[in-house]
Amino acid sequence: MKIGAIEAGGTKFVCAVGDEHGHIFEKVVIPTEAPAVTMPKVYEFFRNKDIERMGVGSFGPIDINEKGGTYGQIQKTPKMDWIDFPLAGELEFNLEIPVVVDTDVNVAALSEARWGNAVDVDTCLYITVGTGIGAGAIVNGGTLTGLSHPEMGHIAVRRHKEDAFAGTCPYHNDCLEGMAAGPAIEERWGKAGAELAEDPLVWEMEAYYLAQALVNYIYILSPERIIMGGGVMQQEQLFKMIRKNVVDMLNGYVSSPRLTADNIDQYIVAPGLTDEAGVKGALGLALRNSSAIEK
Repeated sequence: MKIGAIEAGGTKFVCAVGDEHGHIFEKVVIPTEAPAVTMPKVYEFFRNKDIERMGVGSFGPIDINEKGGTYGQIQKTPKMDWIDFPLAGELEFNLEIPVVVDTDVNVAALSEARWGNAVDVDTCLYITVGTGIGAGAIVNGGTLTGLSHPEMGHIAVRRHKEDAFAGTCPYHNDCLEGMAAGPAIEERWGKAGAELAEDPLVWEMEAYYLAQALVNYIYILSPERIIMGGGVMQQEQLFKMIRKNVVDMLNGYVSSPRLTADNIDQYIVAPGLTDEAGVKGALGLALRNSSAIEK
């Protein structure tokens, strides 16, 4: 079966044609601009590819309630041009195929659970730290949804004692995303994160905020593994700092050998699928409610 997959991110749309086994045959990257600019390029890529279904992992917030009247519609996103854009409806109309939509981080979690670094556990959490911060979870074999989808990038965090930065989130100012996403790093320090690799305070502060978030997720969701991806996490020194902070902040309260200093490096890990986690997850998502699901 040929399947269409889209990882619709804040800076780029990764569009691919693959199959139910996670194999990718063809892929293209399209910059995320206004819908009138980006979407015609997306339609053009998929036309005449003989795809039968499509899965989309999108930046959010996005309506993922299939029983509602606005399924697949972008909601109150910081990307103002995309607010109220009916992403799933426009794809179905232009490509004439069934489209299944979830968040980009939920499908990345799905991908890691099926083909990546969480194949040996039943529950996992995937968090991406880049242009924004989002997290998705796999619980009981499916992505975590409810009223809508989790918005774990917008939780409140305690301010670092040396940080007077106001935050960049247009809705909450100093939520996790407003304090620790890529744009927050650049605005706070006046340089992009890649130019600050040797400044220890930058990454001490970043690890402090991200570790707080992981501790909250551990308390609430109790995932058996946490996978951290995104552009900011390319600063590999962050993993060691986050792991230490998580152990210190938990202070032994959650009794699990996975959360000890000896084992935390196997609990908080990088993606196994590197930059293909999202688009591979969208392939798997396309098969939801389909008899062709790969076991």
